[in-house]
Amino acid sequence: MSTEKPWLAFYGEIPHSLDYPRKTMYELVRDAAEADPTRVAWEFLGSRSTYEELSGSIDECADALASRGIGKGDTVTVSLPNCPQALILFYALNKVGAIASMIHPLSAAAEIEFYLRESRSLWMVTLDAFYVAAAEAATAAGVGTILVCSIADFLKPAMKLGFWLSSGRKIARLPEDARILRWADFIGSAPTKRCETTPLSPEDCAVILYSGGTTGMPKGIMLSSASFNALGLQVGTQGPIVPGDIILSILPVFHGFGLGVCVHTFLIAGGTCVLVPRFTAATVAKLVKQVRPQYLAGVPTLFEALMRDPVFAKTDLSCFKLIYAGGDKLPETVKERFDAFLASHGGRTSLFEGYGLTESVTACVATPRGAYRPGSVGIPLPDMLAKIVSPGTTDELPPGSDGELCMSGPTLMLGYLNSPEESAATIRCHPDGLAWLHTGDLCSMDADGFVYFRLRMKRIIKVSGVSVTPTLVEELLDRHPEVEMSCVIGVPDERKMQAVKAIVVLKAGISATETKERELIEYCAKNLIKWSVPESIEFRDSLPLTRVGKVAYSELEKEHAEKTARRQPHSR
Repeated sequence: MSTEKPWLAFYGEIPHSLDYPRKTMYELVRDAAEADPTRVAWEFLGSRSTYEELSGSIDECADALASRGIGKGDTVTVSLPNCPQALILFYALNKVGAIASMIHPLSAAAEIEFYLRESRSLWMVTLDAFYVAAAEAATAAGVGTILVCSIADFLKPAMKLGFWLSSGRKIARLPEDARILRWADFIGSAPTKRCETTPLSPEDCAVILYSGGTTGMPKGIMLSSASFNALGLQVGTQGPIVPGDIILSILPVFHGFGLGVCVHTFLIAGGTCVLVPRFTAATVAKLVKQVRPQYLAGVPTLFEALMRDPVFAKTDLSCFKLIYAGGDKLPETVKERFDAFLASHGGRTSLFEGYGLTESVTACVATPRGAYRPGSVGIPLPDMLAKIVSPGTTDELPPGSDGELCMSGPTLMLGYLNSPEESAATIRCHPDGLAWLHTGDLCSMDADGFVYFRLRMKRIIKVSGVSVTPTLVEELLDRHPEVEMSCVIGVPDERKMQAVKAIVVLKAGISATETKERELIEYCAKNLIKWSVPESIEFRDSLPLTRVGKVAYSELEKEHAEKTARRQPHSR
């Protein structure tokens, strides 16, 4: 069935296959700048840049990197929110042939240290507001240069004053540290070396993004320019996205959805990215009213929050061409309510769902226009193949069967960083001779090629669309001197879709109290990114075990689900 492509019958005017120029990400953005240099490339808190200015900034940054010895094969960890420096650095690193390792700017020091060591980064890039954790991690990992940026770097004078009064004055002054390189000094220094052409091949590793991996352990996912470009061109067909189209770039640049769809897709199409460094429903509602974007993409919790915002409730929404939800399963009730909300506010589209994973950059399946099927996440994008196989095998199952979803196409990752065995287990050559990505997700596909997501076979908790690895939280809790053992599960949450809950067995003589629960949550908060911190901790005398002595987390998940069902009122 995978070679028959029954889903093509639902493409409408979307081309069945695309041409993929053999260029790097930097080269495609440069092409867009040459095609229309005066068009606006990005907007940020009242500031903006044309494509000509963006291209010039990227070249200037690339020269600065090359002058300081960053070149082909080197890795730089970029820990920034959605801001101009993140875009400029991302493409400048691509131009000099270096690898951009993109991580969450709110990561705890221990997490940053892991990312730095795993990627063997030479530099660390962070915001002044997050310098303390970055410096601690850089010291532990032996990183010699910390490039420090500020939100104020790209603000106009009036906005810069407003930023200082509201937030900037609260940011601690940077210490005297020989490792610190400020953005203004980095860009302003006269280059000693010019980077005329990129030494990078489109097939070389250009980006490292982090995800759970198929076993649930955190993995660096190695992606090429070719995979990012393919994703951008595929997603670009869905509008189709045309020069001048505006997207609110809310999803973060350390996430495949945010970087691949909300930035790269639009920049290679000549669109405008309105960069949102920190999401709040009020901020987005205000921007929709002011900017009138054609596109919006976010996790399901974003749309829940927007429907509760009083400004959004009074805004005409006829500007939108497409609105996509991704990063987590979209509950049908959320879609139904948001579709009704759109219709009552002049909307001419609906909330579309997609499916993707970082191992294929991001989206590889999307709902086609005019062919929504309840419960389905859509059909494969152009040049992507999908099939359902019996878990643990390469045997394709007939339509309607539940099994593991496998994807094939030009967006697939190069592999997992430093994990050749798991890479080989995840991307396998099937009897048809094609490389297939085993997603670790239990799905089904109907006779028309519509994919239906069931559950994750891999152990990942999605909190507001952010992947949380339970084993990392458990390892931290188990290192606490008063904890004997722990198990972490995801539980339903009205706003976050899932929340983290820990079940903990304390060591002998330690009392299970509310104070102890708060202590352990605070301990987690100091060492984990906020989405990974347990919302609650339940204390027990023991945990259920499997026959081989592992904690039976699935039994705890089932037990919690049954308790929740018993507490809910019965419907007739």
